[in-house]
Amino acid sequence: MSRMMQAAAGLGANAILNVRFATSSVAGGAAELFAYGTAAQVQ
Repeated sequence: MSRMMQAAAGLGANAILNVRFATSSVAGGAAELFAYGTAAQVQ
């Protein structure tokens, strides 16, 4: 989440809308977690 917030701030956004999470299985029984959303500038 902090990386996503930093990336959004780098784009000039002050909000992230429609945040979603997804998981995926990878080799060795490990899992990945994806978080994504839409960077926005809210006034």
